[in-house]
Amino acid sequence: MQSSILILLGIAALGLIGKNQTIAIAMLVLALLRLAHQDKTFPYLEKHGVTIGVIILTIGLMSPIASGKVGLPELAGTFTQWRSFLAIGIGMLVAYLGGRGLRLMTEQPLIVNGLLLGTIIGVAFFRGVPVGPLIAAGILAALTGKL
Repeated sequence: MQSSILILLGIAALGLIGKNQTIAIAMLVLALLRLAHQDKTFPYLEKHGVTIGVIILTIGLMSPIASGKVGLPELAGTFTQWRSFLAIGIGMLVAYLGGRGLRLMTEQPLIVNGLLLGTIIGVAFFRGVPVGPLIAAGILAALTGKL
C-alpha cells in the first residue's frame, strides 16, 4: 500500500480516536480518491480547496440570515454591545493573520506539515475545528517576522 494512503488512514484513525468526524471523513475521502487513482483531482484541490472550504463555511455561518432567523433588527441590535465592536476588531485581525498565513504556506510549503499535524492534534484531542492552519501560519508568520 502506498505511504500516502497509510498516512491518510493514520490521520483518519486519530480523528476517530479524538471523536472528530470532520478529520476522519476528510482523510477517508482523500484516501478513496487516491485508491481510485483520481490523481487529477489533487492539483485542483490543492489550488482551490481552501477557497471552496471558506465558501462552504461562510454559507453555513450566514444561513441564519438567509433563512430569516436573523433579521435587520437583530443584526442592528448587536452593534449596541461592546462585544460586537471587539468581535469586529478580532475578525479583522484573524483575517489579516489568515492572509499572511496563506502567503507563508505558499512560500514555505514544508511548514504546512507541522501546521497540519498541530491542527490535527488540536482537533483530535482538544475538540478544536480544522480551520486552524491558516491562522496558525499567520501567527507563525508574525512570530518569525514574515508579515
